[in-house]
Parts: sequence; C-alpha cells; structure tokens
Amino acid sequence: MTAPTSDPIQRRTLGTLATTQVLGGIGLAAGIAVGSLIAEDITGSPTYAGLGGTFQVLGSALIAIPIARIMAARGRRPGLLLGYALALAGAVAIITSAIVENFPLLLLGSLFFGGATTSNSQSRFAAADLAAPEHRGRDLSIVVWATTIGSVLGPNLVGPGQPLARALGLPELSGPFVFSLIALTLAIVVLIVRLRPDPLILSREREAAALGAAAARGEWLPADEVDADHPGGIRQGLTDVAAHRPALLGLITLALGHATMVSMMVMTPLHMRHGHADLTLIGLVISLHIVGMYALSPVVGIAVDRVGPVRIAQLGSLILISAAVTGIFSGDGFSLTLTIALILLGLGWSCTLVSGSTLLTAALRPAQRPGAQGASDLFMGLAAGGGGALAGVVVAQASYAWLAGGVGVLAAAILVATVVLTDSSQTRHKATQHA
Repeated sequence: MTAPTSDPIQRRTLGTLATTQVLGGIGLAAGIAVGSLIAEDITGSPTYAGLGGTFQVLGSALIAIPIARIMAARGRRPGLLLGYALALAGAVAIITSAIVENFPLLLLGSLFFGGATTSNSQSRFAAADLAAPEHRGRDLSIVVWATTIGSVLGPNLVGPGQPLARALGLPELSGPFVFSLIALTLAIVVLIVRLRPDPLILSREREAAALGAAAARGEWLPADEVDADHPGGIRQGLTDVAAHRPALLGLITLALGHATMVSMMVMTPLHMRHGHADLTLIGLVISLHIVGMYALSPVVGIAVDRVGPVRIAQLGSLILISAAVTGIFSGDGFSLTLTIALILLGLGWSCTLVSGSTLLTAALRPAQRPGAQGASDLFMGLAAGGGGALAGVVVAQASYAWLAGGVGVLAAAILVATVVLTDSSQTRHKATQHA
C-alpha cells in the first residue's frame, strides 16, 4: 500500500520504508510473544518476567540517542541501519541466554534488541520528511500500517518456532528469535539498496532552496528560519519541543500512549499462561492486539489530516481507557473479554502514535526534527520501560486487574494534557500550519 503522491521520490521512499517495516515487524513481533515467558523460565518467578520486555523498551529509548545524532549529521539511512544491526546482535544474545539460562545476558540482549523498535519508530518520521503538509498524517500512517503484516505474522511464528528450535538443538522458546534474525537481516539489505536519496537530507536541501528563493525575492525571514547549523542532539531537541506547545503535546501523547500500551501488553502472555492458555492462543491474542495497533492506521492518518491531531489524540485516550476497563474484568487464560481489551489497547495506541507524531513533526523545521524525534522516542522508551517494570511487580503482588486500572489512569493523563496545552478554538489548525 502506497500513498497516491505526485512526488516519485516520495513514492519510492514510502515503498522502501513500508518494506522494512514489514520485515522489522516480523523481527520484533516474532520474539515479543515469548520474551516474558523466557524470562520467567530462566528466573522461575513472574516478578521478573516483565523485565525482558522492559529492557527492550529501555534499549529502544537509549539507542534513540546515538541514532538521533547520526541522523542529524548524516541522514536517515545510517541511523536506521544502526538500529537494526544492534537488534541482530540482541537476538543472538537472547538465543544464547536461553541456551545457557543466563538472565543478565537475556537483559543485555533485550536491550540491544530494542534497536529494531527504534528503527521502526524512526521510519514513520522518515516517511514525513518529504510529505506535503496536508498529507503528513496520511503518509506517516501508511508506513505505520505496513508494520501490520510483519507484526501479525510474527507472533504466529511462535508455533512453527518450536519445531525449528528443536531441529536446531535450541530451547523451544528461542525459536521465534531465529525468524527475527532472518527478517532483520533482510531489512538491512533493503535499506542499503533502496533508501536513496536519503529523505531527510533531501528535505533539508528543498527547504534551503525555498528559503534561498524567498530571500532572493526580498522576503523577510524570521531568524530561526535561516539557522542552517542547527544542533541535532537530544538536548537541543528537547529545547525545541519545549518552545513549541504542539510539539510538547505530541511528545506527551506519544510517551503516555506508549507506556499505557506496553505496560498492559507485556504482561498479557503471562496472564494467559497462568490461566493455562497454550502458546498458540497466546500468539493469537497478541496478533489481534497488533492488528489493532496497525491495521487502521491509514484511517487514523486521514482523520488526523481532516479533523486535527489533537482530537484524534483525545479519541485515542478514550479508547485506551476503554481497553483498561475491559481488561479489569478479564479472567486468567484465554477469553473474549481479554481479546477485546487487547484489540482496543492497540487501536488507542495507534491514535496516539499517529496524532502525536504528526503534532511533533508539523511544529518543527527539518533541521529541528531529528533531535526532537529522538527525544520523543527516548521518552516513549523511558515511560514504557518504567511502566513495564512496575507491571511485573503489580501482577505478582496484586493482579492483572490492578495493572489494568493503573493503565487507565495513564491513558486519562493524555486527555488532560490535550486540554491544558491547546486552545480549543485552534485545535484543528495550530499544528498543521508549518510546511
């Protein structure tokens, strides 16, 4: 699926990024359904089961720091390649940890494996680099949508992963990570061959040409519009975000939406296994959750362009609250109630991801975006990592229902932020005026 854009370079960019999203989605989702199970098998305790997923989320946050600097200096391609390469190393470490039953090695591997999340996340921003302002939400969401294919296939590789692992002499739960190795390698190859020209570098060149033409016509330009040597690090990115309220709202929406989703999702496989659900049913529920995350993202993107990102962020908050309430009433094991909760959790996350990303991108110039986007991924990872760590403790000491209740509070905070940081009379247009 590609956007009907008249720019052939943008069409090629979207096609390339969509392909890597499919492959990266397979790589990530193949392992996500069993990460907490491997952790519990190694440690023998559900208290630490969420730490594998938590370290993966933290890894994606920390890896966003060097990737932001690399992208600011050299463009999108080398940054995306670094993330996927680190994820490859992480998958190898996770497989090894399952063999030798070494929990610190599992955590280290999970940390590196988060690089795939960082690259997948940054790909949506790359899709917006060359997008027309009126189609920014749509183009961004198309690359998000492409993840559906790989992310739905990934958890369903849990079943085939078991005989594959036995054939290779590996622990059964490590089988899905073999599929991760293959998919991530292919994603790297596609990026090297196809992502040319680099969309971020080209967008800067186009902006410079437009500003030069405006200056030649004698038009007045604000000082920040002609700053060609803008630093690209996380610290500068946070400064830029703080100076633009729509960008700040975008960052908050992204961080809280991601923390809400990860905190509840990472403990769902354990919640199901405690009710004696088998791996096939666990994989099915996670697959449906991922369908909710990605399948309707083009619809969400079009809605963002038409009614405004703030309203869609508010809608996402309400859907996440509904998911939390539904999760409170789900029992252990497999149930229709839990399945509905996970689908709603994914859909609400999709709304916050697309709307928050659009708010953040539209408010800033191309030179400001890598640092700000890296900062957003850093905060997404830190917020979700903290939530994931607490999730294991909450489930072990209380219950999954208590965890769902806490998730609902996080989701409600997004709604509060949209009220505090926006003027209702400018909700639709304020963050979409910047070209």
